Amino acid sequence: MNILDRIVKDKKHEVAAKKEGLPLSFLKQSPLFERTCFSMSKSILEGSGIIAEFKRRSPSKQVINHKDSVIEVVKAYEKAGASAISVLTDTKYFGGSLDDLIQARQHLSIPLLRKEFIIDSYQIYEAKAFGADAILLIAAILDPKELTSFSVLAHKLGLEVLLEVHNEDELKASNLDHIDMLGVNNRNLKTFEVSLDISKQLAPMIAKDKVKISESGISNIEAIHSLKEYGYKGFLIGENFMKTEEPGAAAVQFINSLGDED
Repeated sequence: MNILDRIVKDKKHEVAAKKEGLPLSFLKQSPLFERTCFSMSKSILEGSGIIAEFKRRSPSKQVINHKDSVIEVVKAYEKAGASAISVLTDTKYFGGSLDDLIQARQHLSIPLLRKEFIIDSYQIYEAKAFGADAILLIAAILDPKELTSFSVLAHKLGLEVLLEVHNEDELKASNLDHIDMLGVNNRNLKTFEVSLDISKQLAPMIAKDKVKISESGISNIEAIHSLKEYGYKGFLIGENFMKTEEPGAAAVQFINSLGDED
């Protein structure tokens, strides 16, 4: 069983337990449930395109940053000029939580992406109740029917959808009718190897009306410029900022350098 299979197996048990402890009816009573969401796709197109991620650890790198608070980091990311913020909410493998998501929401005025392994519609209601503006759906763990129904539900709740694919087969099998953004993850979730060539190879196959986002393995300005040549507008960067002593300062330097070269 590879790491992705283990995560999904554990996630099913986790979601089942959450449904027992916090029924859907309670989620719908959240003060944030009726808020109008920010458009992540619009923010990406109109801004720097940088989606700065708050991530404490990962299965491939273990501990990345356990000392900085989510509030401190996301406020610095926004000030640096990020177009959106991504927050990991998986606890077992990434050290995140829904508390991180709601704390980030309380201190941000830019779009917030819930980064999670979504395998149940319950998690989409959670995302809305805890302040997300967009959700991540991973093609590798969803069948076409689930992908469509989850996307439709997200839009019904006012959330945008970022669909993540890793290869041509996943892209071709996915219904993009209800997708706002198409993300290509340069990291193989089974081996955790990274290559920007994945984004470049899939770029011509992505519909032009979808905001194209490249994820993982982006560590320098040159990578951004090379990906822009393939039509990418958004760039998700987490580890490159979080592994530094001051993630916010790293984001400032990176985004300023990006602006200088543009």
